[in-house]
Amino acid sequence: MAMVIRVRFKRASKLYDFDPNGFELHNGMMVVTETARGVELGECMSGIIDVPDDHLVLPLKPIIRIATEQDLAIQKSNEQREKEAFAIALDRIADHGLEMKLVDVEYAFDHSKIIFYFTANGRVDFRMLVKNLASIFKTRIELRQIGVRDEAKMLGGIGPCGRPICCRSFLSDFTPVSIKMAKEQNLSLNPTKISGLCDRLMCCLKYEQDQYEATRKRMPRVGREILTPDGVGTINAINVLEETVRVRIAVGDSFELREYPIDDCQRPEQEKQQPAVSEEEKQTAQPEKKDKLRTNAIKPRPVRESQKSEEEKAENRDENKVKSENQKKNMPNPERRKEPKTTVQPEQIQEVEPEELLRGDVLQIREDEQPEDLL
Repeated sequence: MAMVIRVRFKRASKLYDFDPNGFELHNGMMVVTETARGVELGECMSGIIDVPDDHLVLPLKPIIRIATEQDLAIQKSNEQREKEAFAIALDRIADHGLEMKLVDVEYAFDHSKIIFYFTANGRVDFRMLVKNLASIFKTRIELRQIGVRDEAKMLGGIGPCGRPICCRSFLSDFTPVSIKMAKEQNLSLNPTKISGLCDRLMCCLKYEQDQYEATRKRMPRVGREILTPDGVGTINAINVLEETVRVRIAVGDSFELREYPIDDCQRPEQEKQQPAVSEEEKQTAQPEKKDKLRTNAIKPRPVRESQKSEEEKAENRDENKVKSENQKKNMPNPERRKEPKTTVQPEQIQEVEPEELLRGDVLQIREDEQPEDLL
């Protein structure tokens, strides 16, 4: 935790944290501080507060002193010099023929430099202009190109609502705004109606966007069916601000458009109604479920090899040996080879007498002879 004081240097600008440096400060006091741009005069926008170290940009710059009457007089003289420098710069820009628009001039509190803010469509070569201005003011010159939103913040003006523009009044940072926000808020997409003085989308489109998103989540979409006090109808339009819906309801042979608060409407049930189950069927179904759970609980789990005892392992080894021996016995012996069958050629056939047939010898007969001839 650190004790800090928050200081603002311009109207509706960003707040910066500084070390109080032992001074008793409160909201609205003018102080002289040391910044990265040098010594500047700022206004305290809070009292001394405690801020966690995670939310600070260390190291903190200290408060030099509480502003005196002399410091305030220097600030007023700087504002007068800024107007004179603005007129001189406009003449020099016209002499050099540069396509740039001068917006504002800022004098440093200690006269160490002068900053010229301008807008342009592209890059501008202003080197000769810087040399010319430096020879006139005899100090350091800086030219900074800014965007159209920053231009509107510096110049100010009246917005389409009739009030001073927000960025000049209280907005310290610009938030991104998209055309999607205008569509969700059912605004006209005419650029002249949703654009501000900077010709960009108005920053106020972001103010109500969170409320629109939260309300749209509660409301049904256009084209869906909805149950109203007068019956089921189709949504024709929705009003997010009033939280009402316009419903197209059938009345006799015609249709009518009626508005209802969203709280008085309900979405039709899309789930099919299941057939009613009697109490007896429920009671008979419950024991079956219990029996299934019991059987699943009693079912033994397979035992891993690591959980088996040494005796069981030895028995399994013996069984495996017996099985392997039986398989070897049943398998045919590869050493017993079948004798090749010999085929007898016709030249090798010999004639045999009938008496030799009685001895049990095999009789070989030619193809062109018949057994009757031999007998």
